[in-house]
Formats: sequence, C-alpha cells, structure tokens
Amino acid sequence: MPDNEQSLEEALEGYTTEQSNSVSVDIDSMDAMGILTIINDEDHRVPQAVKKVLPEIAGLVDEIVAAFRIGGKLVYIGAGTSGRLGVLDASECPPTFGTPRDMVQGLIAGGQDALTRSIESAEDRPDDGVRNLKETGFCSKDVLVGITASGQAPYVLGALEYAVSLGAITGAISCNGNSRTFKVAKHRIFVDVGPEVVTGSTRMKAGTAQKLVLNMLTTASMIRLGKVYRNLMVDLTPVNLKLVERSYRLIRAVTSCSRSEAEKAFEASGKKPKTAIVMVLCGVDRDRAESLLEQSGGHISAAVQLAAAGTGKIR
Repeated sequence: MPDNEQSLEEALEGYTTEQSNSVSVDIDSMDAMGILTIINDEDHRVPQAVKKVLPEIAGLVDEIVAAFRIGGKLVYIGAGTSGRLGVLDASECPPTFGTPRDMVQGLIAGGQDALTRSIESAEDRPDDGVRNLKETGFCSKDVLVGITASGQAPYVLGALEYAVSLGAITGAISCNGNSRTFKVAKHRIFVDVGPEVVTGSTRMKAGTAQKLVLNMLTTASMIRLGKVYRNLMVDLTPVNLKLVERSYRLIRAVTSCSRSEAEKAFEASGKKPKTAIVMVLCGVDRDRAESLLEQSGGHISAAVQLAAAGTGKIR
C-alpha cells in the first residue's frame, strides 16, 4: 500500500483502470443511442484482450486440474465486483458440473452482506483475507486465485501472501499492468482492456473480462476432469424439473435410447446422468458403471473403452 495520501494519488494516476478514456470524454452530452454505441464498441475490446492471455490462463487451468486430482480445491478471493464474480462462478459449479460445494469456493471482502450491497472499506483489511481463507481449510494442495481489477486490494494481497507461505498454487487476474498481486502470484493474468467508459468504473470492461476468464478456468478444468462428454454437460446435478428433463435429453442424445429407457436408467443411476449414460452404453448396472467411471478418471469415453476391452461388447 502507498505510505501516504500523496503516494496513493500518484499510484492511482498510474493505474490503467483509473485512466480517462478519450473515446467517451463527451459521453455526458450524448443521447441514449450514442452512449450505448460507445459502450458496445468498448466492450468489443474485451474478448480480444482475453485472447492475448490464453497461454497464461491455460497454465493456471493445468495447475487447477492437478490440484483437483489430488483432492485440492479452488478458491477465488476478491472485493466488490471482483469478489461477487468469483462467488458467482463458484456457486454455479455444483449444479453445472455436479461438484461438491467445497471444491470451488468464492470469498468476498465484507462477507455475505457484500454480495448485495457495497462495503468498500472491507477491501482494506489484509488480515480479513487471511482469516477468511483459513476458514475454508485452505492448505498447500489448494489453489487460490485473487481477482482485483486494479490489483491493489489489501484483502486479496493478504490472502495471496498467506497462500504462498503455505506453498500453494496462486493466480491473479487484473486489468492493471502495475497490479501488486502480480508480485505475489505465480500465474499472472493481465487482461488489458484499457480505460473504462466511465473512468474507474471497473464493473464494466474489467468486470466483463474477469467473468470471461473465470468461466474459462472452471469450464476448462471441469472438461479436463471428464465432466463434459463431447460438448454435453453430462455431470450436472438435476435439482429442478428443467434439469431432470435435460438429463433425459442428455442420456438419449448420447445413447440413442428411447425416452422410457432414459427415464429408467436415470432413476436406476441415482439420478446421475453420466452414470446412466455408461449404464446404457455398456449394458451394465449402476455399481459397474460407477466402477468403470472411477477407473477411467470420470471420462465416459475411457469408461466405454474399458468396458469393451473387458467384455468385447458395446452398445
């Protein structure tokens, strides 16, 4: 942190996220269509900025997958918009990929209250970041990813420094090249989206960039773990009627079985679409299907090959 008010002012002037955008300097005099056109044009910069750091994202994905395979977890930590995005991505993993709720977690400065209202001062407490991280049971086999648009939040920095002290894998996502998190984290993902349309409003392009990267981290990791077959979300948790119906469709799409066969397999599998798919494809019961999946690291293709090698038969 800067030592005094003057040094803080000087530091802010050097942050990409705090610069004025020349494109939008007269935006307050425009009509709605003019404002929206500028916002949309600037938003187009975000995917290209993310594309430039795909190698860095891929490196972090590899580490996350390795951690998952030894029973580790992924923890996101951030403040404000960044924290909310991390909590959002983590919360969507269980229903989408059937993960345990502690496998991917999100921490936000200020706790649950900060999800629905601004608690800006919470990001200034590094000890809270350490304390919240310890409360997850974080250890050396886990991965911590700090999310902060400017890269300066003490809450995030404190947690990253603690994770490094344990020997854990760390990553940082920031839209500021001078991010202090980059001095701590092993994997540095600098998404250079340029100044915001409204100066300093990092819920805009910076937030969009962070959301894209977080989607990539968890989705790519889950695909590598076998939670997607072809491009199908086969390991979803059917917690409502829509997802139950989707489960039937998944089973039928992969196996070409009838609706009634899909429903029977779904119920017999304990309402686990991936298990049901292996049951139908290989003509086995639930216990055998689960054993095949366990032996194949959760990948349907490998499970089917394993079954074929043992029986010579495949649906």
